[in-house]
Amino acid sequence: MNLKNKITTVLLGGFLASNGVSYAQISSQQLSGKKINTITTAVPFLLITPDSRSGAMGDVGAAISPDANSMHWNASKLAFIKKDAGFSMSYSPWLRKLVNDINLAYITGYKKIDDMSAVSASLRYFSLGNITFTDQTGGRVRDFNPNEFALSGAYARKMSENISMGLALRYINSNLTGGTPVNGAVTKAGQSIAADVSAFYQSNEFDVSGKDATLAVGLNISNIGSKMSYSNSSDNKDFIPTNLRLGTAFNMEIDEYNKFTIALDANKLLVATNPVYKTDENGQIVLDPNTNNPVVFSGRSNNVGVASSIFGSFSDAPGIVLKDENGQTIGVKKGSKFKEELSEVNLSLGAEYFYNNVFAVRAGYFYEAPTKGNRQFVSFGAGIKYQVFQLDLSYLVALTQQSPIANTIRFSLLFNFGE
Repeated sequence: MNLKNKITTVLLGGFLASNGVSYAQISSQQLSGKKINTITTAVPFLLITPDSRSGAMGDVGAAISPDANSMHWNASKLAFIKKDAGFSMSYSPWLRKLVNDINLAYITGYKKIDDMSAVSASLRYFSLGNITFTDQTGGRVRDFNPNEFALSGAYARKMSENISMGLALRYINSNLTGGTPVNGAVTKAGQSIAADVSAFYQSNEFDVSGKDATLAVGLNISNIGSKMSYSNSSDNKDFIPTNLRLGTAFNMEIDEYNKFTIALDANKLLVATNPVYKTDENGQIVLDPNTNNPVVFSGRSNNVGVASSIFGSFSDAPGIVLKDENGQTIGVKKGSKFKEELSEVNLSLGAEYFYNNVFAVRAGYFYEAPTKGNRQFVSFGAGIKYQVFQLDLSYLVALTQQSPIANTIRFSLLFNFGE
């Protein structure tokens, strides 16, 4: 395998890490004429669920009760956390159906400043295993361990008794080649600076059939930042995974020993969707005579800035493009653009039961449309608390055949201190 293909393999591994695609098992009949149009970005490892609690609950996290791992899901929740300080360490072997040396490690901690505010920091490290770079003739160039990491800090503050807001800043580094030249071109580690903006609402207690209950709503727009490049070329930059997460959670105390939570999250990438280009009577892509760029037939060009990508992501789906027998584009199926926009929203549903605030059982379900990545799975997990110590485990069962994320296991170790 030559050097270019090696890098492609590494990039593909990172993409699969986030999307868990299993397109080989999707037939054209199942897609009902729809075309696979997955949104791809650089550093998709930023979207991988790092902790076992949310991992066991189908990847919900925007509005469930705050803990040390809230930094990833919704930093604003930390203003409501009851303990004075804490930290968490999580580890997940990743894509074990494909390779045996990819893993994600996550360390995060928080500290309450006062009753109204808190600060948090985290380090996420993603190792893509060892690869051997070769030249065009197959000769060995070097061995390298591609890796990516993100260092984050956040501040959360209550705006009122029931509402808080949060701001996080993040440095991202993606080193996929170690500076190894590709076809004579100099490569470098991709770097970016990003921010998260979040909000959280927690209701006062209210009565449901004689039981105390609360309702929470969370919003997090994460990874708002500059494009990333792996070379000095200004024309070859990729979006990072700017993401919108909106969720709600219903919490009920059945009695002094038993607590129950059910949560729902909706998730959407705020990144430009790939357009469909115009084709001529021979099925060839038509080029603009002035710019020599492909002419967009449906959707919008994804060669845009970050702000345009974010705001345009709600209305840029190309839909189902109709072609004649020669492959020439002739129209767009009515209503298909709106349906494709809806298919870009992923749904997570999770539940958690706690006994005596010591033992927890969790379960969840995650759905992603077949044309947008096809991650569909159920997850299970359990947790146990002892004084300041908490251990959580989760296990993922894929609902699609040959899914690379099948049988994923996560481990999390948490410590909480103070009142």
